[in-house]
Amino acid sequence: MKIFQCSHCSFPVFFENTTCESCGSALGYLDINNEILSNSTSNLQWVVNGDKYIYCKNKSLHACNWLVPIDDDNGFCTSCDLNRTIPDLTVPEYYERWQIMEIAKHRLIYTLKRLELPTISKFDDPEGGLFFDFLSEEVANAGEKKIMTGHANGVITILLAEADTVTREEMRISLNEKYRTLIGHFRHEVGHYYWDLIFRNNDTFLKEYRDLFGDETLDYGEALQEHYKNGAPKNWKDNFISTYASSHPWEDWAETWAHYLHILDTMETAYYFGLEGKPNLKNSEHMRVSTLYPYKENLSFKTILDEVSPLFYAVNSINRSMGITDVYPFVISNKVKEKLEFIHQIVCRYKNQSI
Repeated sequence: MKIFQCSHCSFPVFFENTTCESCGSALGYLDINNEILSNSTSNLQWVVNGDKYIYCKNKSLHACNWLVPIDDDNGFCTSCDLNRTIPDLTVPEYYERWQIMEIAKHRLIYTLKRLELPTISKFDDPEGGLFFDFLSEEVANAGEKKIMTGHANGVITILLAEADTVTREEMRISLNEKYRTLIGHFRHEVGHYYWDLIFRNNDTFLKEYRDLFGDETLDYGEALQEHYKNGAPKNWKDNFISTYASSHPWEDWAETWAHYLHILDTMETAYYFGLEGKPNLKNSEHMRVSTLYPYKENLSFKTILDEVSPLFYAVNSINRSMGITDVYPFVISNKVKEKLEFIHQIVCRYKNQSI
């Protein structure tokens, strides 16, 4: 992610900040400009190129700092307008977890907009749009069939329990996962949504996908049942980014898609920090850290991978010095690199055909 600064005093600020810690200015994020803009706390109305903006309605709930046009009918920003269901905010535990959810979702939408992918609410496009349902365990278990975190027909459901660090860590251990984060869930599930947009009505794209990922028409329920019963194949690391990716071609796509977004966001952050590194080691040319802007036009994903690999190694090494688990505990095989490059190229082709 881009490193932001207060537009009044240039003090560095985080993406979620609503107040500058240095000058006290109110801060709002304008997504169409990809800038955080300052203002007087006594006048929460921004004027940009003659247009007036105010905070998204969810700012009053301490869940958003994005700006919307003052004459916008519903008053919700691009990210918050994607919400169909939010939990009962009178329950303090649910309120806190929902706020954490919104941080992850806003960061997801930021990355999708950098990729110039559609982020249209089902309120505006009932057929092809996107919705998020954030459900408490109570609501998820209320019906005859328990609702799980997942995606179906453009609706992404995330259970509030995923915003609880202890619960999420217990799930990670029980499922023998190397990595389980809230933003990882968002990136994975939105991958299913974009699979539908990209491949559902494009036979050429679909054939290329099947040649690499496999036939998605295989029975999904049976495939997952088989996976949970017998686990991943012994050589799964040769072909998949994770054990779960080996369960079905749809999950292979979603898992690889999530890593695609992980890598892009990490590289963009490193680029804005200007991170460079020349290890004090013998024969270390391949370990030099050189960051680049990952959304540059006509940039191959191989180039991004070549640069991000030593970056991950450096950050993992720093974490180990602090006794913390690796930031990126994965080995990317040649087959997975091919899949990542395919995702990179298919996104570009999808955008070009949509223009």
